[in-house]
Amino acid sequence: MSAGDVRLDGVVERVEAELFTDGGNDAVVRLPGRRFPGVLIQGDSLHILRSDLAEVSEACERGDLDEARDSAGLLLSGLDALLARYSAALDKHELPRPY
Repeated sequence: MSAGDVRLDGVVERVEAELFTDGGNDAVVRLPGRRFPGVLIQGDSLHILRSDLAEVSEACERGDLDEARDSAGLLLSGLDALLARYSAALDKHELPRPY
């Protein structure tokens, strides 16, 4: 284990994964034993996604439908971009979509 490795629960398993895009914040990868690739979302990006959804929920609770609609629109736009990146990676490698 190198100095840069992080142990979360005392066990780190090294596996080879197939990388279908660059290794950015939303890399498309396929892990061993999986038929389809998935999207690797970094922890900070996952936290932002959760916070964005919480804003929609909180606006709904307050009855502020305009803010909820705006926040939901931004969230949907981000997810659409992520799905487009995933779809483009599958198309580039001639893989079917799992949906």
